[in-house]
Amino acid sequence: MFGDGNRELARRFADADIPAEARGALRAVARTFVEFAAEDRARYQLLYLHTIPRFQPSPESDAIAAEILARVRAVLTRAGLRDTADFDLWTAVVAGLASQQLANDPGGERYLGLIDDAVDMFADHILGLRP
Repeated sequence: MFGDGNRELARRFADADIPAEARGALRAVARTFVEFAAEDRARYQLLYLHTIPRFQPSPESDAIAAEILARVRAVLTRAGLRDTADFDLWTAVVAGLASQQLANDPGGERYLGLIDDAVDMFADHILGLRP
């Protein structure tokens, strides 16, 4: 299940239209991840929350997750993220949106509708960009 979930996320990122422009790239990455995460609470918990005690994915499944992270990190680096703190804040923002969507409006769009605003705040803070 861990491998299947990550293969699906890898497919979604491969199919995503990621613009070259920084803010557009950040929005596309965030939307792809948050929409994927919000679709399936159990999958989100398995892939990102480590709720199963002592669960260790197979090396093959873990390699898929590592490849996704590397590819997304490359996109974010091109968009202007500079250091570990930038990436940590990024993951907190997008994971927070996904968690809030799952917890407070499962099946709805309450927090999905905040993706662009959250990305804009992040970009303004980290990249110093203005729309």
